[in-house]
Amino acid sequence: MDLVKHSGGCHCGAVRFEVWSSPHLHVFHCNCSICLKKQNHHFIVPKKHFTLLQGSDNLTTYTFNSHVAQHTFCKTCGVQSFYTPRSNPDGYGVAPHCLDPGTVRNVTVEKFCGEKWEESMQAHRSIRDMSKPAADIQLKQTK
Repeated sequence: MDLVKHSGGCHCGAVRFEVWSSPHLHVFHCNCSICLKKQNHHFIVPKKHFTLLQGSDNLTTYTFNSHVAQHTFCKTCGVQSFYTPRSNPDGYGVAPHCLDPGTVRNVTVEKFCGEKWEESMQAHRSIRDMSKPAADIQLKQTK
């Protein structure tokens, strides 16, 4: 899979990041309680493919329920441009609408039933692997 460097950030510009991902984004549209309220659409990347360039001091975090998901957002403008999802605590969920224009070729949206989170996670065949680097997935498949 060919990766490109996407750049992005929040509305006010205080938070900026770079993320290496495919130019063909696989975006989840979740209907769990928080994603529904904030219309959280995101694609998942391994942590090592994400670099926060600026604004760590301008981020705050909201957690609830299991406290695994870390909903980070800008203290100034309130935009969540990325977060640590419950499904993939070893990666980041990145908001495609917070990327700068020019590097995304297309977006495929997959609905995820967050209202039945446990069942949906059990039924989904690849979501957990999305936060693993490709080399790690290949190793897992050969074992």
